[in-house]
This record gives sequence, C-alpha cells and structure tokens, in this order.
Amino acid sequence: MNLGWFLLRSVAVLGIATALFLSQRFWYRALWRVTSNWGRVWLRVGLRLIYISGWVLFIVTATDALRQDHGRILAYRSNIEAFAGLWFASALAAYGAVKAVHGVEWLWHRLVKHDGKRLAGGTLDTAHEHLREDYVPDPSRRTFFRTASVVAGAAPFLGVMYGFAAERLRYEVRRVEIPIPNLPKELDGIEIVQLSDIHLSGYMTRESVRRAVDMANDVGADLAVVTGDLITGMHDSLEDCVAEVRRLHAPLGVYGCNGNHEIYARAEDRAERLYQQAGMKMLRRDNAVIPFKGAALNLIGVDYQRERTPGGRKQQMLANLEPLVRRDLPNILLSHNPNAFNRAAELGIELTLSGHTHGGQVQVEILDVSLSPARFITDYIAGLYHRPLLMPEQPKRMGETIKLMPNAPNGLAALYVNRGLGTVGAPVRLGAPPEITHYILRSA
Repeated sequence: MNLGWFLLRSVAVLGIATALFLSQRFWYRALWRVTSNWGRVWLRVGLRLIYISGWVLFIVTATDALRQDHGRILAYRSNIEAFAGLWFASALAAYGAVKAVHGVEWLWHRLVKHDGKRLAGGTLDTAHEHLREDYVPDPSRRTFFRTASVVAGAAPFLGVMYGFAAERLRYEVRRVEIPIPNLPKELDGIEIVQLSDIHLSGYMTRESVRRAVDMANDVGADLAVVTGDLITGMHDSLEDCVAEVRRLHAPLGVYGCNGNHEIYARAEDRAERLYQQAGMKMLRRDNAVIPFKGAALNLIGVDYQRERTPGGRKQQMLANLEPLVRRDLPNILLSHNPNAFNRAAELGIELTLSGHTHGGQVQVEILDVSLSPARFITDYIAGLYHRPLLMPEQPKRMGETIKLMPNAPNGLAALYVNRGLGTVGAPVRLGAPPEITHYILRSA
C-alpha cells in the first residue's frame, strides 16, 4: 500500500471526525449552559434527555446501516437517517460560523488591547488625552459580537432547512450548445438529454425520479443518456429506479454508464442486466455507433474510473480504451467521473459527459469566487470545460487553474459536468440545484 496515500486519507478522516466531535461537544455544552438557567426542572431535564436520546438513535442508526436486511433493528429509510444527516451538516456549519465570529472578536480585542497599552504608555501628548476614552471596554461591542454569534449559529440551520425543503427539489432543465470539432453537417443540431446521479434512496423517491424523467421527455431530444449513480447503497431498490428510467423516450435510444455507488452497492452487473431487460443499453467499456440523418456518432461508455488503486497507487484512467475511439466519427464518452476528461481529450474524444460531483451540493460565491466542497476532489465541478484535443496532458497541481494552450491545431475537446438530481450525505442543496441537461451539438 502507498504509505503517503494511506497517511493522507487517515489525516482527512481524522480531521472530519475531529470537526464533527468538536461541533457536537460545542452544541452539547451550549444546550446545558442555556437550560441551566431555566426554573422548571422538568423542562430542563426533558430537553436534555431528548438530546441524549437523539444521540443514541443516531448511533443505533449508523450501526444498523452496516447490517444486512435481515439483521436490521430499524426499518430501512427511517426518518431518523434524514434527520441525522440534516443535524450533523447544519451543526458543523453553524459551529464553524460561530468560531469564525469568535476568531474575529479575539483579533479585535487583541488589536484594541495593543493600541490601548500604547496610549496608556503616554506616547500621546496631553492634547490628545481624550483619545484614551475610546479604549475603555465598550458594552455595545460585546453585544454586537454576541448578536453576530447568534446570527452566525442560526443561519446555517435555516440554510440547511431551505436546502432540504426547497432547493433540493427544484429541478431545472439547462440548455447548452456545444461546438464539436469536425462534426458532420448532418449532425449539426442533434439533441441529447442527460440525467445523472439519481441516487434513489430515502431522500429521492420514485415520484421524484418520475418527475425528472417527465421533464427530460418534454425536451424531445434525439438521444438520452444516464451517467451513473442510480442508487446510493445496497439497500436501495435498483429495480425501482430502472423502472422509472425506462420511461425515457428518445428516437436514438437510451444509454448509460455505471457510477461509483453501483460499485459500493455491488450492483454493476445487475444494473447492466436490468437496462437490457428494459430495452436500454449500459455501456461498460463498450461503444455504440448511433446513426442520424445519414451520418453517425460514436458513443462510448465506461464504468466508474478510479484514479488510484485500493492501495493508493495512482493509475491511468481510460486505460486501453484506444480501440473504441473512432477517427472517422465524432466521439462522445459517458464517464461518471469527470476527472477522466484529461485522458479523454488526449485520446481524441471530442465530448465527455459526466456527473459525480453534484455541483458540490453546496456552492457559494464570495467576491466573485465560487466556493464548493467538490473543489477538494476535482477541478471540474459543474458546467462546461475545454482542453486541446490529441495533446498530452500537462502536469498540473490540484486546484491550479486550467489554462488552454494558445495553439490547439486539432480543436478543443469539451466536458460537461451535470449537477445530478439526488444527494449523498446531507439531503441538502444550496446554490447547486438539481439539473437535467439538454445539449445541442454544433459544428465548430
């Protein structure tokens, strides 16, 4: 096993666990401190018992999720799981916000104390003696920081509830025109609709999937694709999800690829079989030539592409895919992981359609800078990206801005990252609403 990779993963897991522990300890102490002033004993003790009982339920639920169906204590898709996800996400965010306010307050007092000592030391003349009064502790400042702490603590809870109850369910159809190098004139204007990251689970019902499929059908595209993560875990019903996906209508057919959650659920082969039974095609290191108006395009699909082996050793993505790439037809790759794009462009694949990131699920903009948790795993968060075709990948550090080479003699390969429909972890979306993508291909 790669020792450096193992240590990096261990530090990341330890950091997340530490942050969760500190946030829960913070709210535990806050609850005890607030209720200690309550006169009614039954109310004080009752609220504390509810908090402790909730923790016990969370622990039972987390342990129960590791059991097989026949050994479960709680019914699957319990509301406890949804509540736990919401609580941990909002509590962690609120803890970070409150600590940020405390940090600003500490810095403020350090600066004020330093300047106060300078003034008290007599460095100002008697004509400026009155300025010392500004450094007397100001109750209004303490009130301001206390109010700021309350607001900072409450805002993430309100935001999470909005992201759960509203934005998570606000599906949108996004229309994107993509120029493709050497696209035959017969294919100019061909339309593709994409669904991704459905994650049928306790947070994503069949009715919600049906609504998304109906919206995709309303587009009236020529071809439909589904780029992985039909379900979240092994207890989710893959059969139910495929039963809804098979309602997609497209004259050129419905194609798909597997995502990482099919691997986690050990459902890759089953997904392929269910697709076949439903009259759809799961492309697993396979291709299909799609005829259209006298021309054709080459559709390629791969299972989830891992960047590292289980031991942590870096490996090439899209290895040995060259035989599937056509030089006489435009190529479209279905790859759940957008990080395969660099290699796809190098192989001469003109368009890659991906998902996986969910757009970060939470995305905020501060001073025109977009912040997203997905930045920690990829440079391709959501939307359209380009790289030069048939040119070796340039060495680049994670997080570095992707710069196009000024000379791209073979044109530019395109990647589009769909934000997906479902969620993982906390069932929340903020600034990254679920997406159904409608593509129109154009001759470059």
